[in-house]
Order: sequence, then structure tokens, then C-alpha cells
Amino acid sequence: MKTLDEFERFYLDILLPDIYDIEVLRKKTLKRIIVCCASCIILFLVAAFILSNYGRVAVVAIFAGIFLTGIVFAALTRGFVTDFKQRVIGKIIQFIDPNLVYRHNQYISPQEFRRCGIFLKDPDRYYGDDRVSGIIGVTSVDFSEIHAQYVTKDSKGRTQYHKIFKGLFFVADFNKNFSGRTFVLPDCAEKLLGSLGKIFQSWNVSRPDLIKLEDPEFEKEFAVYGDDQTESRYILSTSLMKRIIEFKQKTGKKISVSFIDSKMYIAIPYAKNLLEPSIFTTVLDFKKIKEYFDDLQLAIGAVDDLNLNLRIWNKQ
Repeated sequence: MKTLDEFERFYLDILLPDIYDIEVLRKKTLKRIIVCCASCIILFLVAAFILSNYGRVAVVAIFAGIFLTGIVFAALTRGFVTDFKQRVIGKIIQFIDPNLVYRHNQYISPQEFRRCGIFLKDPDRYYGDDRVSGIIGVTSVDFSEIHAQYVTKDSKGRTQYHKIFKGLFFVADFNKNFSGRTFVLPDCAEKLLGSLGKIFQSWNVSRPDLIKLEDPEFEKEFAVYGDDQTESRYILSTSLMKRIIEFKQKTGKKISVSFIDSKMYIAIPYAKNLLEPSIFTTVLDFKKIKEYFDDLQLAIGAVDDLNLNLRIWNKQ
């Protein structure tokens, strides 16, 4: 993995000229946004005032103005965001590992997301961006930001969106062959209820059998379910369990992991959008650029952190 000193030199020698150009673009774009959005707001406020005697029509005009302002804002910022991602995020990824390919407007497919089996609800609304794929060492990886939601209707027929997952979704080729499913999920029941929590875990009919492991530290952090006790223990070696705990601590998140079709899936929840620049703040702040570097190092470094390049077992 790249060190911070190496990244600082890369920032000064390679990134900074591009960042200066993008900062100029950001300022120009922001001025255009202020002028265009202010014009839209004034126009529709005037329209609302003129139509004030018509009640509902005025309200519609106000909402139409807000909607149009949002469209104008998104259209004007798109070029700045695309330029930043291609010239900064793309170069950071190549700096970390030149074997990786970055596509800022692509994401992991909903079919792959469903295949992981971590989430019990299928998404009705699914989108993402910032897809990175390639081979690290001998391990194929594919990850992106994902936002998945399901839809309900309230008693008045109004649509409501509920989060299934928002964060970084990671897929990697695993170094062992297996035919069943194993799920490693955050353990809330045992932490809250102790031994009684284990009983509740075993009653989880939406999952396969609860897997009993001989690692008390791991079982405090995770509940493990699988189709086959022996196979799940084969997958979750002592060293891998230790590495998963260390990776969880490194992320500071309640990660979920599954092993299906000889692949390893990792879901890392984030509230923020990981690689998105803000039109309202300067891109010349090194601390923010370092934050992008740290987030990418975390994702790409999962291969080393979890020792996925180990190939003691020959996959048949």
C-alpha cells in the first residue's frame, strides 16, 4: 500500500496542477449557479405573486420553481463533478494501483447486489457511482458506492422510500472453493442480551442455520449463518476471523460479509457520499483530497487486509 509521504509527493508533483484548473472551473460554475438559480427563484416568486389570487396555482408555481432550480443546479454542477472525478479521483486510483479501472458513472449491478444475500429486501430503487474494478495481485475485485431503497405506500397512497443500504459495496474472488452460503452479520442480540441473544439468533428463520464457532471475540462482534456447519468453519479460518475483526475496527463501521459462489461480498455502510466534491468548498484543501485517498486505500486495501491473495488452496 502507498504511504502518506508517497501520496503527498504525488499530490504536489502530479495532482496539484489539475486541482488548480478545477478550482478555477469550480468558481466559474458557482457564479453561474448563483446567477441562474437566483433568476429562477425571482421569476417564480413574481409568478406566484401575480397568481396569488388563484391559491393552488400559486403554490404549484412555487414548487415548479423549486423543482426547476434543482434541475438547473444539477445540470451546471455535472461538468465540474465529472472533471474532478476523472482528473483527481481517477489519478488517485491509478497511483494506488495502476491495474484498476475507474468508471465514475457506473456501479455494481442490482443482480450482483441481490446475489450477496446480505439484505433480505429486494431494492425497488437502486443507484450508485464510482465503480472500481480490476485485479489486485491475483484477486479480482469490483466495488462501488451503492444506494438501495425499498418503497412503501402510506394510508393515503403516498410513496415512501426506506433505506436498505447506502455505502461501499465490495466484491472479490475468494481463495477457497465452496458450494453453500455463509453470512457474517453484525451481532446486536448477543451484545445486548448475552447468552439469551444466541437463542434469538438461532430463531432467525430468514437465515440458514446459526454457525457455532470457537472464537468468542468473533462471536461477540458477528452472528454467523450458513448452509453447512463444516463448510462455514472451513471458510472462516482462525486467521480470517481475526482479519475480519481488524478490518471492522479499521473501518469503524458495522460491516456485513457473505460468501456465495466462491465470492466474498462486503457491505460497508456510510452516511456520506464518499468521492463527491462540493461546488461550495475549495478543492485546494489537502485534507479533503487526503480523505478521498484514505477512503480508496481502505477499499483497495481490503485485499491485503483480508489476505485474499493467499492461494494455498487450489480452486477446482
